Amino acid sequence: MRGKFITLEGIDGAGKSSHLVFIAEQLRARHIEVITTREPGGTPLGEALRGIVLNEPMHPETEALLVFASRREHLAKVIEPALERGEWVISDRFTDSTYAYQCGGRGLSENRAAILEEWVHGHLQPNITFLFDAPLAVARERLENGTLELDKFEREQNEFFSSVQSAYLKRAAEFPARIKVIDSARTLDEIRAELGQLLVALVS
Repeated sequence: MRGKFITLEGIDGAGKSSHLVFIAEQLRARHIEVITTREPGGTPLGEALRGIVLNEPMHPETEALLVFASRREHLAKVIEPALERGEWVISDRFTDSTYAYQCGGRGLSENRAAILEEWVHGHLQPNITFLFDAPLAVARERLENGTLELDKFEREQNEFFSSVQSAYLKRAAEFPARIKVIDSARTLDEIRAELGQLLVALVS
């Protein structure tokens, strides 16, 4: 049986990455084979491109092309083979991020993003996407209190993140059956209780 594809999305500081391990553990407790990965990245080439995309200034279209180049490699080498083996794949970001960051944040044409999306993975969409949404002030505070050095996206101003967040919510409104908006300003227990319920429905 083919595996299922789960993606986690949200603005920087929304808290999505902290829930990836929890989701994987919940699935493994149900005897499901799971692999976790991320974008940009997921492969040696993807990780090399990640370093460039996250740190080097470039034209928005160049940025989008590099992200989709990493994604094509990721799909070919990691995601699609795992799904064919019956494993479930959890990815920290996927194409919704491109619509949010490159289209919403950078102003890239959604039509161009859609062309790239159809070319790279017109045959595949996530089974479910968890969009972690928190007030901008909460997300920014989490970033500023973190210990890691911020990349070029994380250093952007509030106006950029506001546009990214709006683009995410627009995607959620367009694809409500796939994208589940998670209020990540709540307590950890409250968030995980909701995630657990959604996972039970997905496994059933």
